Amino acid sequence: MAALADSNYLAQFSSGEKLSSARMRTEVLAGLTVALALVPEAVAFAFVAGVHPLVGLYAAFIVGLITALIGGRPGMISGATGALAVVMVALVADHGVEYLFAAVVLMGIIQIAAGIFRLGKFIRLVPHPVMLGFVNGLAIVIFLAQLTQFQVPGTAEVSGHGMAGGEWLSGWPLIVMLALVALTMAIIWGLPKLTNAIPAPLAGIGITAGIVILFGIDVPRVGDMASIEGGLPQFHIPMVPLTWETLEIILPYSLILAAIGLIESLLTLNLVGEIVHERGGASQECVAQGVANTVTGFFGGMGGCAMIGQSMINVKSGGRTRISGISAALFLLAFIVVAAPLIEQIPLAALVGVMFMVVIGTFAWKSLTIMRKVPMTDAVVIVLVTVVTVMTDLATAVIVGVIVSALAYAWQNAARIHAKISETDDGKKVYEIQGPLFFGSTHGFTELFDPASDPDRVVIDFAESRVADQSALTAIEAIAGKYEQAGKKLELRHLSHDCHELLSKAGQLIVDSDDDPDYAIAANYEVRTGVLHMGH
Repeated sequence: MAALADSNYLAQFSSGEKLSSARMRTEVLAGLTVALALVPEAVAFAFVAGVHPLVGLYAAFIVGLITALIGGRPGMISGATGALAVVMVALVADHGVEYLFAAVVLMGIIQIAAGIFRLGKFIRLVPHPVMLGFVNGLAIVIFLAQLTQFQVPGTAEVSGHGMAGGEWLSGWPLIVMLALVALTMAIIWGLPKLTNAIPAPLAGIGITAGIVILFGIDVPRVGDMASIEGGLPQFHIPMVPLTWETLEIILPYSLILAAIGLIESLLTLNLVGEIVHERGGASQECVAQGVANTVTGFFGGMGGCAMIGQSMINVKSGGRTRISGISAALFLLAFIVVAAPLIEQIPLAALVGVMFMVVIGTFAWKSLTIMRKVPMTDAVVIVLVTVVTVMTDLATAVIVGVIVSALAYAWQNAARIHAKISETDDGKKVYEIQGPLFFGSTHGFTELFDPASDPDRVVIDFAESRVADQSALTAIEAIAGKYEQAGKKLELRHLSHDCHELLSKAGQLIVDSDDDPDYAIAANYEVRTGVLHMGH
């Protein structure tokens, strides 16, 4: 599957660039940049979940490596995320970290099943306003998560969105911190205007860190959060009883984690796809996320999913192939095993500056202007999804947005049902139905007719309409019954063959025609054979 996913990309380079030394350098340097940005995120989210920092770092390494190898979109970055961490808190607090590892394994199995059954394709149902609200909310969440770095080390309590109590920096320490953040952002903004030889975020981190270390500036550093030093992850079967009670404990968490992880990963896949002009890969990404989480659970990791912030860093740094994601994971492992003392000296201000630039690049600024031009319901959905993302989590926000968009669409289409009314020379009254007939429009459809005062012969023509579901069939049956009670003859024209088969009482009223439409009805309706008479 991975080979197939990469075939288009490899063909892209067959004309000359291929995987040249320059491309390799860009990919590896992009991976290094991402790895540096992953460290504080993984540590912070481990604190959120209530586990050791290495549990978050191992998850970032294993999930990042496996999804880079077999994921649905080269260039995407996965690792431990806050959206998953906030769900894990209660499980760890109530039952311990071993139950978390078991839940992560089950989460991965569920995600693999989702990929095998190709459930990832349903991400297409997410409307564009929901996507805009999603990226806006995520940008705000990333911004808020950085605010804890402006608190005195040891006093901050990291939460899911970074909003937590703690003693804030003030005076000269705050000024220095802000200056270093601004310096990093200025380098990231200005360097591409001079050269693309090195990813701007990496240069920003390197220059800012060099200044801090050279002049011994006293500012919060990575090591002030926690030590990241450790060994290679070890295979470890979760130490939980293999009982039905254990399954009852972990299954609800696993289902929620699997859903959140897939929604965030698939939305990230779409977002990165728009930037690099690639499509598809949803089912493959589901399987990759599932395999990654299953393996992570057996190696002492907290699980993870795609990370939009780090994916944006990678893409903006020039990462386009699997090499950048693989490099990021291997660099992260190297940081843990051999380079922890050096990485712990990096000032948090440099990493905050990188993430602030990610926020600026992620936020859909155009949405602020188009909200005055798009329909009111779309504008409401954008704002609603943004707010729910910030207040709760990404999965809840997307589900809410899809539901509201679907209800708004149903309401708008319900109002479209109407009829052109005319009379023929032989005294028939003809209702030419226009607009979709479905559960939302059945009430309006019923109100179009007046069986009591209509003439003895009535025709309902569905040539300009479409019968969509069982509610529509029931409404047709009800109208036929009213005309039958009034002792009047009703003819139904231009209904699909599905309607012929599914309508029972009104079946004998259908008049066949060579130009009858041919479409399927989304209905689970009882077919009663031997009742319909098609007038042959």
